[in-house]
Amino acid sequence: MYKNILVPIIFDEKHDSAASYRAARALADVDAAFTVLHVMESIPAYVVNDIPFELLANSRKEVALALAQSASALPGASTELVSGHAGRVIVDYADQHDVDCIVIASHVPGLANILLGSTADRVVRHAKCSVHVIR
Repeated sequence: MYKNILVPIIFDEKHDSAASYRAARALADVDAAFTVLHVMESIPAYVVNDIPFELLANSRKEVALALAQSASALPGASTELVSGHAGRVIVDYADQHDVDCIVIASHVPGLANILLGSTADRVVRHAKCSVHVIR
């Protein structure tokens, strides 16, 4: 069905990356390409100046390692670790890389999501390609 699938993941207990990977495989053509993406939220400049550079670099390395380990569950997947606002970055990445399907895990929305919105909600509303939400 799909040839270029983006699977954004977050490292917490509320989002099921394994279910996203299973769905991505089920939706994929035989020769599909998979990209597993993690977005590190940007740290405000007034805060980042007080954080030692080594701490930031080590944190990024640890996240990159966790991303590679997680993505290994989806054979042949490439990984991307980017910074920014998650909802915006996922949609922009999909646009810039000709993604034809995004498979994103989401939690059950609560009151805060009604007021502020969730990443999955933003992706569903703004993506130009198909989006499959996993709960």
